[in-house]
Amino acid sequence: MTESVRRDASPEQRVTEWDGDHARTTGSGDGELLGVDPAELGDEDLVREMQSLHRTRLDTLRHATDSALANHLRRTAELETEYLARHPGREVDPSRLRDA
Repeated sequence: MTESVRRDASPEQRVTEWDGDHARTTGSGDGELLGVDPAELGDEDLVREMQSLHRTRLDTLRHATDSALANHLRRTAELETEYLARHPGREVDPSRLRDA
């Protein structure tokens, strides 16, 4: 994942925020995006990026800095939102359903 963060900003200013459409670096003032826009990724790349994030999820939650966790959460939301937009009628595995 590519990260374009201002290195001269304080850690608090570098924490990313999800605005529902794009990721921004807090305090940067220019709306600089972090990482490749998920809409520009092919299906294989999108799934690969999600697999990578899910593989590192617990370690990030337990041991990463607040800004790294914020970036991880933002990027996960970004990629998953794009996946769901592309696959609104995704196949649901019947074994994953609970009895009502």
